[in-house]
Amino acid sequence: MATLNDYLFVSGMLFTIGLAGVVIRRNIIIVFMCLELMLSAANLSLVAFSRFNTVKGLPDYNGQMLVFFVITVAAAEVAVGLAIIIALYRARQTIHTDELTSLKG
Repeated sequence: MATLNDYLFVSGMLFTIGLAGVVIRRNIIIVFMCLELMLSAANLSLVAFSRFNTVKGLPDYNGQMLVFFVITVAAAEVAVGLAIIIALYRARQTIHTDELTSLKG
């Protein structure tokens, strides 16, 4: 059976991969996907802590309820973020972060 440390290790690795992708990559869509990976790592940590924190022998589901709110916010972020990325591409004809230096057209 997996322990809490195993889940936290996987969550930390996912977060590290996401952070490295945000810092290193130039493609704005890859950066956006890495941000989502970082949110998923935080969700995994919340679910792991919720599962291993027992109250009277039963798991405490407060962390898992918070995950639903984070997923809802992430879905809204995807909708707005992709709309912004499409608008930037239409205005500048590029999706590389190096070439997007100002918000003026």
